[in-house]
Amino acid sequence: MLKVFLIRSVLIALPFIVWFIWAEWAKRNGRPMGATPWAWLATASALLFGLSLMITVVFQSDNRGEVYVPAEVTEGGRVAPGGFQKKETPAP
Repeated sequence: MLKVFLIRSVLIALPFIVWFIWAEWAKRNGRPMGATPWAWLATASALLFGLSLMITVVFQSDNRGEVYVPAEVTEGGRVAPGGFQKKETPAP
């Protein structure tokens, strides 16, 4: 979960980072700079964030066709972790 949060945070920050690096480079080379295009940067950030959500939906595996088996305490006091298992289909 933390990995997903960090990746999406970087995607949101990326247009701003690129703009400010480019603006600094342009100033050092004597190119006159205008005002920072905050609306364009925010729109680009929102677009990247939205694309990351769509890509997640397309490429994320789902658990349809599986049954959740909850964790249980086994003999000896150990806990067997829960998880998803494939549904067993009845034999014809």
